[in-house]
Amino acid sequence: MKELESKEAFSQWKKEKAIFMFSADWCPDCRVIEPLLPEIEANYEEYTFIYVDRDKFIDLCAELDIFGIPSFLAFDHNKEIGRFVSKDRKTKEEIEAFIEKLPVNQ
Repeated sequence: MKELESKEAFSQWKKEKAIFMFSADWCPDCRVIEPLLPEIEANYEEYTFIYVDRDKFIDLCAELDIFGIPSFLAFDHNKEIGRFVSKDRKTKEEIEAFIEKLPVNQ
């Protein structure tokens, strides 16, 4: 998974098919899903997956109404196509169901 380096990079990545995962090192629910992410990425190669450190990009999170982590935000050609945003722990099945419901996967 790529890691977001700047807000400018966010603007560039969202022009493509991208799924941003908002997380933080201290988040226990984020650590639970971390081992599952390589398999999820491999199953959905049409997307670029980008890790966003919530603590480094707190202003971006506020702009995007991301107040709970882990959370996922999907873009395609600069348009938000889906969000899976909450403070709740996510399972592999829930993450995959979110991706499957995205417009480009239907």
